[in-house]
Amino acid sequence: MASMRQIRSRIRVAKNIQQITKAMKMVAAARLRRAQEAVNAARPYSESMREVVQRLAARTGAGTIQNPLLRTTERAGGKVGVLLITGERGLCGSYNSNGIRKANEIVRSLDVSSVRFFTVGKRGSNFFRRRGYEIVGEHSVPNTGVSFAEAKAIAVEARQQFESGEIDKLYLVYTKFISAMTQRPTSLQLLPLEPPTAEAESSGPQGDILFEPSPEEILEELLTRYVDTLVYQAIIESTASEHGARMTSMSSATDNAGKMISGLTLSLNRARQSAITKELAEIIGGADALKS
Repeated sequence: MASMRQIRSRIRVAKNIQQITKAMKMVAAARLRRAQEAVNAARPYSESMREVVQRLAARTGAGTIQNPLLRTTERAGGKVGVLLITGERGLCGSYNSNGIRKANEIVRSLDVSSVRFFTVGKRGSNFFRRRGYEIVGEHSVPNTGVSFAEAKAIAVEARQQFESGEIDKLYLVYTKFISAMTQRPTSLQLLPLEPPTAEAESSGPQGDILFEPSPEEILEELLTRYVDTLVYQAIIESTASEHGARMTSMSSATDNAGKMISGLTLSLNRARQSAITKELAEIIGGADALKS
C-alpha cells in the first residue's frame, strides 16, 4: 500500500492536471463559439455555390466548355491529389485520427508514388510523410482560424497542380462540424467536377431555367471561385470540429481527474485512519504493559 506521502504527491499532480485540462476546456469553448459562428455564416453560401456549379456543369455538358478544371481524361500513371485538413496539435480526442483514416481510405489501394498530399495541419503531414507519401504542400492553421484569402492561397496551390496535369484527381478530406459533441469525417472529389446525382437533380427546381449570360460563361466565371469557397468552408468546418473535439476531450479529462482526486483522497483518509488506529493500539498496549 502506498504511503501517505506518495498519495499526497499523486493528489497534487492530479490537481495540477485538472487545472490544465479545465483551462484548455475553457479556451476551446471560447474559440468554438467564434468558429461556429463562422461556419453558420459561410455554410449556406458554400452549399448553394456547389449546387449551382454542379447544375451548370450538367447543363453545359463536359465537351461544350474548355476549362482545365473540368478535364476528366485520366492518363496512365496519373497521380491523385489529396487535400487533407487536420489539426496542429493533439489532445482533441479522435479528431485527427478520424480524418487521417478517411484519407487513408482513398489512398489505400493506390501506389505510394501515385499520390500527392496537400496538408493543412501538422498531424496529417507527419503521419503520411512517415509512410513515404509525397507532401507537395504543407500549411498551418492558427487557432483563430484562417481568412478567405489564406484559404484561397491553399486552394490555388492545389488547383494549379490539377490545371497543369500534375494530378488527375483532387480529393478534399475534412471534418464536418455537426455539434460540439459530434464531428463527421468527410471526403469529396473536388476536381474534376462531379455531375449532380439523380437525387440532387430531383430535389432542385423543375422546369426550364433561363441563364443570362449563357451557362458556359457563368460556369467559366464560377469554377475557380467554387473551388476556393469549398476549401475555405472545409477549413473553417475542420477548425470548429477541432475546437469542439478538444473541448469535449478536456471536459472528460477534467471529470476523470476529479474522480481520481476523490479516490486518492479516500485512500489518504483510510491510510491516515489506519496510522492513527495503529498508534492508539501501541499506546494502549504500552499502558497495559506498565500496569502489569
